[in-house]
Amino acid sequence: MRVGIIGLGSMGTILLESFLDSGVIKEKDITVINRTKEKALKAKEAYPAIHVADTIAEAVKRSDYFFVCVKPLQFACVIDEIAPVCTQKQLCISITSPISVELLESKVDCKVARIIPTILNRASAGSTLISYGKRCTTEDQKQMHAFMSHFSEPLEIEENITRVSSDIVSCGPAFFSYLLQQFIDGAVRQTEISKEDATTLATNMIIGMGRLLEQGHYTLPTLQERVCVPGGITGEGIKVLEQEVGHMFDHLFQQTHAKYYHEQKKILEAFTNQATNK
Repeated sequence: MRVGIIGLGSMGTILLESFLDSGVIKEKDITVINRTKEKALKAKEAYPAIHVADTIAEAVKRSDYFFVCVKPLQFACVIDEIAPVCTQKQLCISITSPISVELLESKVDCKVARIIPTILNRASAGSTLISYGKRCTTEDQKQMHAFMSHFSEPLEIEENITRVSSDIVSCGPAFFSYLLQQFIDGAVRQTEISKEDATTLATNMIIGMGRLLEQGHYTLPTLQERVCVPGGITGEGIKVLEQEVGHMFDHLFQQTHAKYYHEQKKILEAFTNQATNK
């Protein structure tokens, strides 16, 4: 299989590294292109056998699957370059959550899908969210699922839960790393522990907790029950969390959804302007 990656920002680079580290694709079968060519050439320094394309059209023509990993407001222009050269046998895969598969399918003649990756894929962990266009056959879906399974746990989702699923899978690592950093900083401010020691202990704690959950020893509620002895110290800490967390996560999801719909509106306007100017 030949794979193209259009855009080597944070997620495009993570996909490239995940493809190669997992062994699902060989270097020689990958074509990359980036708006700033220096970034693509830097990727080639790390992976000498990949091909750096000069144009988006070239990247598409060299690929069976091609991943569109550009910023949302660049999307309309990129699709405009893809549409004339893609074929019905190819699969165009967007990683941009505000772009629905229905909208993408209306702009190109090839098969389409959307994936939402996560930084966790870099460690061959975490979920990858997938939505398929109507042109994708059952065999296409099986192949895509098998492909993504090399470095993630693929989960097919419906359009109505795209944003919240992306918040959990893709944004979640940033949210919880922020909370963990606040946990560490609070320990340093309130006690004599060094930041280095607090970071080591907290990092090992979060890794170990993940393994407990992964191996099925506990669920989140039973883990709390097991650690939180009635009348004990942990219970006093839980009381603080109950009082101070409140509706924080409700507000978080409200904010991310507001930003999502704002971006979606701007993207639709970009597509409309593109069509008007032709």
